[in-house]
Amino acid sequence: MSVSTAAIDPSVCAPLPVLGQDVTVPLVTGGEVTYAALDYAASAPALQRVWDDVAAYAPYYGSVHRGAGYLSQLSTDLFENSRRTVAEFLGCRADDQVVFTRSTTDSLNLLAAAIPAGCQVFVFETEHHASLLPWRDAQVTYLNAPRTPAQAVETLERALADRDPYGPALVCVTGASNVTGELWPVKELAAAAHALGARIVLDAAQLAPHHPVDIAELDVDWVAFSGHKLYAPFGSGVLAGRSDWLLAAEPYLAGGGASRKVARRADGGVDVDWHTTAARHEAGSPNVIGVYSIASACKALTEAGFDNLVAREQELVSRVREGLAEVPEVQVLSLFGDDAPRVGVISFVVRGWNSSHFAAALSAEYGIGVRDGLFCAHPLVRTLLGSDPQDPGECGAPEAEPGERSLNAIRVSFGAGTPDEHIERFLRAVSELVSDGAQWKYRTEDGRCVPDRGTAAQV
Repeated sequence: MSVSTAAIDPSVCAPLPVLGQDVTVPLVTGGEVTYAALDYAASAPALQRVWDDVAAYAPYYGSVHRGAGYLSQLSTDLFENSRRTVAEFLGCRADDQVVFTRSTTDSLNLLAAAIPAGCQVFVFETEHHASLLPWRDAQVTYLNAPRTPAQAVETLERALADRDPYGPALVCVTGASNVTGELWPVKELAAAAHALGARIVLDAAQLAPHHPVDIAELDVDWVAFSGHKLYAPFGSGVLAGRSDWLLAAEPYLAGGGASRKVARRADGGVDVDWHTTAARHEAGSPNVIGVYSIASACKALTEAGFDNLVAREQELVSRVREGLAEVPEVQVLSLFGDDAPRVGVISFVVRGWNSSHFAAALSAEYGIGVRDGLFCAHPLVRTLLGSDPQDPGECGAPEAEPGERSLNAIRVSFGAGTPDEHIERFLRAVSELVSDGAQWKYRTEDGRCVPDRGTAAQV
C-alpha cells in the first residue's frame, strides 16, 4: 500500500519556529528520530518568539499591582498592556472586559458562577467537557448533535423559543470541534440567540490558534480560550466580553486583588468593596508570565499574517485527509460531512485496530505523538462512533488489549509550527501499520498501551 508524498506549496507560508522542533526520541525498534508533535489540540508547542520574549522579561519579573518598586511597576505595565494586546487580538468592543484565568475550563467556570439567577443554559452534546459541565447551578438543556450547520441553528432556535419560563438564557458553543476540527456556524448561532433573547459564549480553545476570532464581527457576548493551545505555555487563559454579568456577580475567588477596600464592622464582621474592573475576578497574585506569553503569541500570530497561516494549515488539512482516504481501513470522524470547513484537528479509527494500540505504535515505532481516547468530549465521540452516548468511558485509553476493538479514536492535530515532514511521516506510518502491522509487541499497563520491552521478539 502506498501513499503519495506531494509536498506542501512552500510559497503559501513557512511553519513558525517552535520549541522542541529538533528534539529526538528513541524508537523501540532502535535508533532515534526527530519527534513529530501532532497533538496540538491538547497543548501546542510554544512559539520560539514567545519563549524569547518571556526569557527577556524574566529578570525583570516583579509583583503585579502589589509594589512601588521599579520591577513591580514594570511588571504591572506589562500585565495591563498584555490585556490590551489580547483585547485587540480578539476584536473586543469598547466596553468589553478581558479577564485572565488559568484556562478555557477556568474561564467557563467563572462565567457559570456569574450567570444571573434563573438563567437557562443551552449546550450541544458535541461540546468539550469544559463547555458541557460547568453549568451545575443552572437549568441546563443539552441539545442533540446536529448533522449540518443549518440544523444546529434550527435546533437552537426551537429550544430557545420553547423555553419556559422565558427568562435570561445563555448558549455555549464551540468555534471548532476538538474532535473533528469542523467549524461551527458561530455568527449564525449568535444571531439566533440574540433574536430570541439569549446571550452566547464562544469556546474558542480550538478556534483561536487556527483562525482569526473577532468578538464584534461574530457578535458573541463572550469568548474563552487557553494560552497552552495558542502556542503560549505557563497555564493562563482568557474570558473576554460583556462586563455586566461579571460585575453583578460575586467575585469568582475572594481575596486580595479582587477587593478594593476591606473594613471591620462594629459587630466584628467585615465590609468588602469589590473592584468593578476585571480585577474583580482575578484575586491572588496573577500569572504575569503566563499572561505575557499569551500576549506575545497574539502578536506573533498577527505579525506572521493569520491569512497566510490559515492558508498553509488548510493545505496540511487537505494533505492529511487525502492521505487517510487512500487507506480503506481508516474511517475519519465527521459531524457535518467531508465538505465542512475545518481546522487542523482530525480524528479517525482504523478497522481491526484498538485505537490506543495504533497510537502507541505511532509513537514507539515512528516517533509521532498523537492522542487517543475520547478527547474529553465523550458524548460526541460516542455519537460519531455509533455507540450509545451514555456508554462509560475515560479520557484516556480504555482497558483493552492490543487488537481488541475500542470505543475510542485517534486524533492527529497540527498548526502553525508543523513541518511538512511530520505530516508525510504520519501518513507513511498509517499506511505501513495498516498494511504490514506493528513491528513490536504491546501490552496494556495502567490503562495505556505500551511497548512490551520485556521481550525483544517482533511480530
